[in-house]
Amino acid sequence: MASTDTGARPAGTAAGEQDSLGGLEAGLDALETSVTRPRSLGATFRQKVLPPLVAAVVVLAAWQALITFRIVDDPTRLPAPSDVWAEVENAWLQGTLLDYIWTSVSRGLLGFLFALAIGTPLGLLVARVRFVRAAIGPILSGLQSLPSVAWVPPAVIWLGLDNSMMYAVILLGAVPSIANGLVSGVDQVPPLFLRAGRTMGATGVRGTWHVVMPAALPGYLAGLKQGWAFSWRSLMAAEIIASSPDLGVGLGQLLENGRNASSMPMVFLAIFLILFVGIAIDLLIFSPVERWVLRSRGLLVKG
Repeated sequence: MASTDTGARPAGTAAGEQDSLGGLEAGLDALETSVTRPRSLGATFRQKVLPPLVAAVVVLAAWQALITFRIVDDPTRLPAPSDVWAEVENAWLQGTLLDYIWTSVSRGLLGFLFALAIGTPLGLLVARVRFVRAAIGPILSGLQSLPSVAWVPPAVIWLGLDNSMMYAVILLGAVPSIANGLVSGVDQVPPLFLRAGRTMGATGVRGTWHVVMPAALPGYLAGLKQGWAFSWRSLMAAEIIASSPDLGVGLGQLLENGRNASSMPMVFLAIFLILFVGIAIDLLIFSPVERWVLRSRGLLVKG
């Protein structure tokens, strides 16, 4: 009897362990399935499209209520939504609406690419070389906190009223943010990753490309988003202050033209277009990249 009891217990234990492992495997499979399941079109509309639409409708309704109930009855202070829409239609019929947008967007994106090409190696240099970090790290932080509008007057004096002045202001506004974002990302790379990379022969440029940059990607992406925000604001400041027929009319210049003409519909049109471009760039470029980064690290649960 004793031998029978001692033989049955390990068999039961092994069966229990197999059941436990099977349940764990099934749970992991279910978890993986829930992560990779694509979102339906209806769910995408409810979760991504409907909330901003509702917010826009609420804002428009409140805006119209201020006009309808004469809470603000001075059109020079707050124009009616219909007046702003009439300004949109007028700019569209004249063929200038897309020109306003393209003039600023082309400058902003090209300047941002220049800032990306300069800020990325600069950030790696500051992050990896102690002497360089001690020498120019505080300067980068100070430049990041300096209002970009402060660079417009010296840029005009140095370079004149042309596109090179616009790009210089964008660079001075965006490069510190991109570099500091990459420095922050590199500082957060676990030392174990670096040791493992060196063990497998990933040193120097190979280690930077295959280990450091992928591990620092979340911080680098945050720096890129902030760099774009700084470059866009820097460009708007430059277009508002510096005007010339050779520069064309961008969104910042449109805003200044509305102020000079005391046309609040034109001012609101420029503000809405500036806001629209900022939201569009984030939704079309940065948000998909951010979702890809999160999904590749198993941090995006749905979608």
